[in-house]
Order: sequence, then structure tokens, then C-alpha cells
Amino acid sequence: MSDWSLDDLQVWDDKICELAKSHGLDWYPITYETCDYFEMIGNMAYHGMPTHYGHWSYGKSFEVQHQRYQLGMTGLPYELIINSNPCISYLMKENALYLQILIMAHCVGHSDFFKMNRTFSFTRADTVVPRMRNAKKRIKSYIEDPSIGIEKVEAMLDAAHALSYQVPRYAQDIEDLREKRNEWQKQNKYRLNNGEITERRFNQMPHEKEYDILGFISAYARGLKDWQRDIIEIVRDEAYYFMPQIRTKIMNEGWACFWHYKILNELNMPQEYHIPFLKSHNQVVRPHIGRINPYHLGFHLFNKIEERYGLNECFLAREVHNDESFIRQYLTREDCEELNLFSYSDKPDMIEVTEVSDESGWKHVKNILLSQIGANSIPVICVDYVEDGTLILHHEHDGKRDLELNYAEKVIEHTKTLWKNDVKLMTMLDEAPYEI
Repeated sequence: MSDWSLDDLQVWDDKICELAKSHGLDWYPITYETCDYFEMIGNMAYHGMPTHYGHWSYGKSFEVQHQRYQLGMTGLPYELIINSNPCISYLMKENALYLQILIMAHCVGHSDFFKMNRTFSFTRADTVVPRMRNAKKRIKSYIEDPSIGIEKVEAMLDAAHALSYQVPRYAQDIEDLREKRNEWQKQNKYRLNNGEITERRFNQMPHEKEYDILGFISAYARGLKDWQRDIIEIVRDEAYYFMPQIRTKIMNEGWACFWHYKILNELNMPQEYHIPFLKSHNQVVRPHIGRINPYHLGFHLFNKIEERYGLNECFLAREVHNDESFIRQYLTREDCEELNLFSYSDKPDMIEVTEVSDESGWKHVKNILLSQIGANSIPVICVDYVEDGTLILHHEHDGKRDLELNYAEKVIEHTKTLWKNDVKLMTMLDEAPYEI
């Protein structure tokens, strides 16, 4: 049985908000919803959205998480919060009161980051829930349409999901594309009743490289029906929404931990809550062996920024940076040594340490980290050109990591489903040109 009531949560939320305001935090209002572990797993499967279209992959995610939890192979998140105005956060009913207090302070940090960080400035937080609700209704209508049905809808969603990461990564690029898209829709005089695009428009495709692959296909693919284009746009819009979260994971979690720790140390909590709070906090921000814990790294850096430059610099960093620029700007040799960062490579039957964070190696370690955080681990693929109806894609190879061929070949097959014609992907494999 819980040691708290909803009235208790309201009392502590008021205290947290008062402290947060005194420190200068500025956040979206937060709506808290309580749920059990089963509901939390469902929320996780649907990316925390209170409403979302159905797809078999979400059901698969739910079953995997449910089985792992039941077998004791994984725990559950203390909280789940989405970037909307107001923000929506889910609290586990099983959490003790001290943990709910920690989570609410943590969520205030997240909400402030959503509202004030420049990377999120084009996510349209005010309308995200209505947009998701509307998308769900449209997908449902296509499934229930006898001329379409669930199999065709699932096939389109599968194909669009395969390209969901191939959208612009920078906020201004997204806004520019929205403006371009709006202009395209205003001039949409070439669409026929069956949803096809005339040859005249097809021949007017831009000649520059296009990094918004889903947007390009939606605008220029011949043979797509209106409902198919709509599904592509639904997936594309959601990808725009989630990209900032991918690009700011370290900062976002670090900022939330920084503030829940600061606020709870200033709250007049009962004495018996202090040790459990510290245990839970340390569990969240502990280092992970063999990989980066974003909570640990982000929390460490915000504390170091405050120590070195003052709290105002923390607010400035929160506003203007993403993970890549944040690490590049603030991670020092001292931090690399203190965090015990090193680079390694997998060898047959062993792991070989290639660099450590000493005077000669810490910059190399930092560069390796930079190549792996945010969206940098996602291959950059663009539309190069169209030749005789064939869509030619180009992988901008980083000189280090080849594409996983099995994955790439499947993505090309999905792209053909959307493009309605042949698709080729040009890349490098073992330092030689390679065509998929």
C-alpha cells in the first residue's frame, strides 16, 4: 500500500514549484497521472503518448518489456514525461512518497528543458497531443476503409518507420522545410483525383541533395494514393518531434538530475527520506560499465559548469546547446580523467583498450564520444538524384563505420514500397564504392 495520497503529492509539488521558481526555472505546466506497472509498460511501448496510432511493433515492444520485467531482467523507469504543453508525466503507484517527490522535481527540470532549449523550439509542444490524436483517427479510418484495410496500412507504416530517422536533425532545417512544404501545398495544382502526380511536377524536382527522405518521397513519388501520402506525413511529423530528444539525451537527463538533486537538498523533507533519496539518486546517476550513462555524464557536467563558471552559465548551456555542442564546449581533460573515460575495440576473445584519458589520449577519447552521441550514431543518407524514375540515395560515409548491409538492404526494400519504383543506395564498404 502506498504511503501517500494525491493530496500529499499536491503539497509537495507546490513546494517543489516554489523552489524551482526561486532558482529561475521556467517550465510548462505538468499534469501527473498515476499508473501501475502494467500501464507504465504500455506507456513506454507507445513512447509515453496519451494517444497514438496502433502498430504491431508497439505490441512487440510491450511484450518484450513485460516479459523482461516479470523475469526480473529489467526494472521500470521511475518516471515518464512527454514534451507537450502542458507536459504529461506518469507516476508509478508503487513508488514511495520520497520517490514521487524526487520524480516531480526531476520532471520540473525536464519540462524547463523542453520549453527553454533551442533544439526543441520547433516541436510545437502546444499542439502535439491534438496532432497525435488526429493522426490516430486518420490511421483508424484507413484501417476501417474496406478498400484499404489493416494489411495495406501496416505495410505503409512498416516502410515509413524504416526511414523515420532520415529527417533533418537541426531545428532551423525543420522549420525551413515546413515553410517549403506549406508553399508546395499552396501550389498543389498538379495532383490528380487518384492522388498521382503529373509528369510535369515530377520533372520539376529540386536538383540539390535532399536530407528529408520521407518529405521527398511524399512530394514526388508517383503512384501514391492520398491516404499513403498522409501516412508518410504522419510518421514524418512524429520523427520531427522525437529528433530533438535524440539529440539532447545527455543534457536533458543531466539537467533534470541536476535540479532534482538541488531542489531536494533544499526541501524540508522528513529525516527518514534523506537516505532513501540519496540511494535512488545515486542509482540513477551511477556510471555504467562499458557504456555511457547519460544521467551520469549530464549530471557531472552541469555540476562542473556551475563550479567553474557559475549557475548562469548552466542556464545558458541549457538554452543554446545540444549534446554534441555541449560535450565539445564543456568536457575537459579533467572531466575525462575523473569519469575514467577510455576508448576500446573488440578483438576475438578480448577487448583492447585503445586510448585512455591522459595528456596525449583524452582528446581522442572525447572525439570518439562525440561520434557516438546524439544523432551522430545514425547514418546520414540523402536523396542524391532521380534517374529514369530510379531514386538514387547517397550514404555520407564518416570514414569509420560501414553500413550494416542486412539492415540497409531491408531499408531499401521498404523505400521501394514508398517510392513505387527502383531505389539504389550508394555507399562505401571496406573503403571501396558499393551499391545496394
